[in-house]
Amino acid sequence: MTKTKFKNLAGAYKRIVRYKKSHGSSLRLYSNRISLSTEKIKPMEAVKYFHQQVTVRKNHPDFKAGDNITVHYKIIEGNKERIQDYKGEVIQRKGNGLTQTFTVRKISNGIGVERVFPLNSPSIESINMNKRGKVRRARIFYLRDLKGKKARIKEKRMNIERGSDKPIIPEATQ
Repeated sequence: MTKTKFKNLAGAYKRIVRYKKSHGSSLRLYSNRISLSTEKIKPMEAVKYFHQQVTVRKNHPDFKAGDNITVHYKIIEGNKERIQDYKGEVIQRKGNGLTQTFTVRKISNGIGVERVFPLNSPSIESINMNKRGKVRRARIFYLRDLKGKKARIKEKRMNIERGSDKPIIPEATQ
């Protein structure tokens, strides 16, 4: 978020508190960007509402722990801006809503490297799904101790030609 959006959010919160002190428990706020009805709203709920309105949600693919993804994110170096790829296994998704994060692990020159990305970060350009992993846990930290072929995750086979996420069921041969 830019500083101006934070200023708008802080200013709106101050107006809400000022209005609540002078008019009692009901809240009626008409701003140039956001309007609320005359319901009884707590100040923190109003702040959450403004935060949701200001933050941009992106449509990323539905991925979970064990999936192999490529994250394309922006890197700003001085005046230059470029997009760098980070390809690896998702070892966890954490949080909910706008503050959700995910951790991606990759092996770089024989050394395991992990990076935590905020899901709704403006620096993430896109996320591509490479493979679906077949794991039984939501957080697969046991991969940190494994090396070589033992650190591989089995791929969940999908029915790609029909465009569904259902597993492939072999047809009965006669």
